[in-house]
Amino acid sequence: MSTPSPTRDRLLDAFEALLIEQGEKAATLDAVAARAGVSKGGLLYHFGSKDALVTGQLTRLAELATTDVENIRHAPAGSVDYLIRTSVNTDTPLDRAIIAAACLAQGTHPAANEALAALRQQWLAVVEEAVGDPDVAEAILLVSDGLYYNSALANPMPSAGFDPRSAESTQQMDRLLAVLAKLLD
Repeated sequence: MSTPSPTRDRLLDAFEALLIEQGEKAATLDAVAARAGVSKGGLLYHFGSKDALVTGQLTRLAELATTDVENIRHAPAGSVDYLIRTSVNTDTPLDRAIIAAACLAQGTHPAANEALAALRQQWLAVVEEAVGDPDVAEAILLVSDGLYYNSALANPMPSAGFDPRSAESTQQMDRLLAVLAKLLD
């Protein structure tokens, strides 16, 4: 687990924001330091290279993923309900970490692809644990993937599209979960 530090977190936040807003090429060490409001030396104190910054970002994703999997596993309404209802981009720290990792995966960082695959495998395992059928678990995860794609990648501005707090969106989720429940029968 990474050592908590307000400066370290600001640097990761800045790196993440640059990746999401402008892509990996714009996320230089100088740009990250400037965005975080620290000197380049301050950045290098926490992250000795861009590779170390990438590793820090992927470590952050792994930590957030571990928490998310536990939230799924222990959700009062059930694992499937929780996974589906949280499969929309609401600009959470996990959402930002996933999108930043996807930006890195498009570049020259195979570790980002591995981190995203590991996250998906964790979700699949916890859903399979809940439903008891690997094929049904995969179908549920594919629905989750589609929801997330539509909210995060196809429309990266959550305020411009799906609002999970709206009555209409809640009704849509309820209907979708009713369809998924048929898979579990």
